[in-house]
Amino acid sequence: RATHTQIGKIIAEVADEKGYGALPRQLCKTVYKNVNLRWSLILEDEKIIGCKGGGQSITLEPGGQLELSGAPVKNIHDVAAEIQDHLSIVDRIASELGLEFVGSGLDPTSDVSEIPVMPKERYKMIMKFLPQVGSLGLDLMFKTCSTQVNLDYSSEEDMVNKLRVSLALQPIAIALFANSPFSRGRPNGFQSFRSQTYLDFDSARSGLLPFVFEDGFGFEKYVDYVLDVPMYVVHREGEGAYPSIKDWEMHLGSVYPEVRLKKFLEMRGADCGSTQELICALPAFWVGLLYDSEALSQAQHLIADFTVEEMEHLRIEVVLHHAYIEQSIY
Repeated sequence: RATHTQIGKIIAEVADEKGYGALPRQLCKTVYKNVNLRWSLILEDEKIIGCKGGGQSITLEPGGQLELSGAPVKNIHDVAAEIQDHLSIVDRIASELGLEFVGSGLDPTSDVSEIPVMPKERYKMIMKFLPQVGSLGLDLMFKTCSTQVNLDYSSEEDMVNKLRVSLALQPIAIALFANSPFSRGRPNGFQSFRSQTYLDFDSARSGLLPFVFEDGFGFEKYVDYVLDVPMYVVHREGEGAYPSIKDWEMHLGSVYPEVRLKKFLEMRGADCGSTQELICALPAFWVGLLYDSEALSQAQHLIADFTVEEMEHLRIEVVLHHAYIEQSIY
């Protein structure tokens, strides 16, 4: 399963409800006509925030980024076909609406103040919180895009092995897929400014997760970590209200480590690719590394002697010098 977001360099009318609502509405209609699936609109307070169908969803992220969450598939060929269909539909509909999309890890021209907020109530609440825990939180929320890969695990032990390897080697993916060197129309001094935003963000819910490399790590310790992270938004009328399972599921999605643990492992380090080939290369990279038992075993051996300090150092250095990883501990 692959997820990627694209930045919409959208005409001024995007701030208007008709402007941002037109794209997912047309996407729903076109997808239905093309693949004969019944897609439905995703609404919040009667406002369009996306559409879903056939195991996929297309949603508007906080700053108007368009995100495809793909269906679970068996191999990279299925991923490629899904991405090709999505990009073809998006390009055609965007052209009809006077829009243009670009695959990038960061909006290369806009300032945060110029980007309209999509109509989700929780986005407004999060906007008030983020500036309290870092200077780049709003940039991360409104300007960044990524390609993410969700991979299965077969047991708790398998999860631990794959999570440790993917966390330790996530800087390699950041380096290979760095694609955010421009901000506000000029070079920003980084190969991946998107990754830099995570270095100046809420440290309670992002980063390397050193406890993953400690003896005895498993599901329970990850749950303890998430429970210690403050909840973003829970608002209910009356007294004595308690969080629900749905609140827990939403809270799981409000932590942003380099690899996020759910019912699958979510690889989060890479910028959005600029082409279909680059988007599809990321799942190929991680599947080849983690699903092949010999490759996974060799990767475990490679990282066995890494210290947390070395991994943190590489994570920081690779943002600036992705082309020079031979200077790092590798």
